[in-house]
Amino acid sequence: MNKFNSGNYRTGNQYRYFLPSLINREWQISDPRIIELVERVALSLGELNSFARYVPDVSLFIQSYVTKEVVTSSRIEGTKTNIQEAFYNELDIDPEFRDDWMETRKYLDAMNFALERMETLPVSSRLLKETHKVLLSHVRGRHKGPGEFRRSQNWIGGSSINTAVFVPPSAEHIDDLMSDLEKFLHNDSITLPVVIKAAIAHYQFETIHPFLDGNGRIGRLLIPLYLASEGMLERPLLYISAYFEKYRALYYDKLTLVREKGDIEGWIFFFLTALSTTSREAVVSLKAIVELKERITKGFIAPLGRRSGNASKLLDHLFTRPVISTAEVKDLLGVSLKSSISLIGDFEKANILVEVTGYKRNRIFIFKEYMDVLRG
Repeated sequence: MNKFNSGNYRTGNQYRYFLPSLINREWQISDPRIIELVERVALSLGELNSFARYVPDVSLFIQSYVTKEVVTSSRIEGTKTNIQEAFYNELDIDPEFRDDWMETRKYLDAMNFALERMETLPVSSRLLKETHKVLLSHVRGRHKGPGEFRRSQNWIGGSSINTAVFVPPSAEHIDDLMSDLEKFLHNDSITLPVVIKAAIAHYQFETIHPFLDGNGRIGRLLIPLYLASEGMLERPLLYISAYFEKYRALYYDKLTLVREKGDIEGWIFFFLTALSTTSREAVVSLKAIVELKERITKGFIAPLGRRSGNASKLLDHLFTRPVISTAEVKDLLGVSLKSSISLIGDFEKANILVEVTGYKRNRIFIFKEYMDVLRG
């Protein structure tokens, strides 16, 4: 590729902002490392799709994978909720940390909303706006234009616009830039692999920063949404934000180098490496989860005889939400409190459930071995 013209700086109202170049045009990628990596990503995503297609009860595990992506993406923005806490009920969270927990849960709501909304709406500004509205409802950013592109200037880093690390384009350019991005995503005449288009789209969205708040989370959500819309990701089992969080400084550096040096190929290489790595890791963890379920089903549930029905139902539920209380088991199974306590006791003796509060009442149990796989 010839040196990428990423855009230029313009002078606004006593400050400079960056105006990115339009991306809905033909592209040429010539770096053989990227071409080779595209093939590797296609193979790893294909393996993930194939494995997910033939795994019995794969739908049980999807919500946990989505939760992992949400938690890691939120942590990049400074939210401190961990994956175990993300499964808690609000009242189980220390009041001091409930704002972070609520933001994480609203992000989970937003992702689930977007995945469902895509059944009737393509990846578009409208979809992103609707998802953004869900993301910021009833949380700290609720006064920052939920569901609307910004009409004022924002900035990244620094205590003021004059000390900012980066100043995105002024609001007057947002509609045209987002329209161009949407056209790029759906322009079939652009002969780029889908995964490279996803990389360019994520860079462009982060550079435009079209919302007053929540741009990072919506920008990372755009990745699986676009891959799914193009048939590259059949189930939302990818948690690419885990890679971005692990290499957070490099993630931001690579985005900055595109703007400052035109190094789009360096960003694409980093992005494709993240895709390849996390899709392979998703396959490994999915295999571990399937093996875990089979082992517990054969070794623990089958020998329970008449009680195996409720035990099996509880186990399935734990794979969708690996945190539970005695009262929730009672409601889930429609049994007496005494029976729910007894069944939980059986799960504890088998080291499937572990009590984490240390309380004698209002106890919370986690499916520890499953949680360990999700943390991995």
